[in-house]
Formats: sequence, structure tokens, C-alpha cells
Amino acid sequence: MATQNDNNNPKAKYLCSLKWNAIPLISWGFSATYKTELKNVVLDYNKIAIISNSKKWKNADWDFKNKLEEKVILITDANLNIVFASHSLHKMNGYREQEVLGKSPKMFQGKATVMTTSLEIREAITLQKPFVKQVLNYKKSGELYYCNIEGFPIFNKKGELVNFIAFEQAA
Repeated sequence: MATQNDNNNPKAKYLCSLKWNAIPLISWGFSATYKTELKNVVLDYNKIAIISNSKKWKNADWDFKNKLEEKVILITDANLNIVFASHSLHKMNGYREQEVLGKSPKMFQGKATVMTTSLEIREAITLQKPFVKQVLNYKKSGELYYCNIEGFPIFNKKGELVNFIAFEQAA
């Protein structure tokens, strides 16, 4: 290693003149985590764009990039089968998108779920109206958690119901 005593060594002079800022190795992990989360937001955003374009959503200006950073997004078809789940679903309840595709959001409910809340959500869906509710759901592990849900029907440019979208967040 070069030291300041190596006056005749240009490499030593240069190295000693540098101001070193040590970065702990642990910060590399934070950087990698952030990069992965950012990549997942972009992937999710692109999947939502494909769905909205293919279904010709009448109103597609939902600010998805910000919502994807803050909340879980679930999209179902008109029959309430899940067609999209954002990557952050796994953080909230332990499920990955592949495990929930084609299933009903009821899969997150169980014995402790309040039936009146479920019926109120069902009524809003039947009437094709937006709703905001807090539901007691189950994680993949069986653990209970409260989930704040903002649900909206989505119509195509002809006015036909094509999807439902839910913005969810653990309470």
C-alpha cells in the first residue's frame, strides 16, 4: 500500500491526495433492493398498460406509477377472476401473482372476515359502483391482517364493464 512517505512515487502521491468516502457493504443491499422494486414497478406498469389497451379502458389515467409504489393493485375481469396482481402483493400477504391468477379475491377471506363487509362489497360490485372498505383478510401463512381496499369498476369506450380494479394496502 502506498504511504505519504513514498514522496518519489507518483502513484502514492495520487492515492494519498484522494479523499476516500467509505460506503458500507450493507448499503449495496439497499441499492439492489431499491433497484429490484423499481424494476417491478415498471414491469407492473407495463402489464397494466397492456390490459388497459387490450380492453380499451375508457378512463386509463389512474397514476399507476405512484399507486404501484404505495399500494397493491389487483385487477379482475368482469367475472371477478384475478387477471393481474402487482409484485407488492407478496409483501402484503405472502402470495405471488402466479398463485392468484384466475382465482377470486375471496381467496384472501376466511372465517374471521366480517360477512356484512363482504356483502357491502358484493353489492357495490353488482351495482358497478366504486367502494372503499376495510376487510379482515388472511395471509398465505394464515395470519390475519386488515386490508384497506378502494375498488372501482372499469368500463371500455363502449360503456361495457370489462374489469374491476382494487388499490389495496395493509392497515
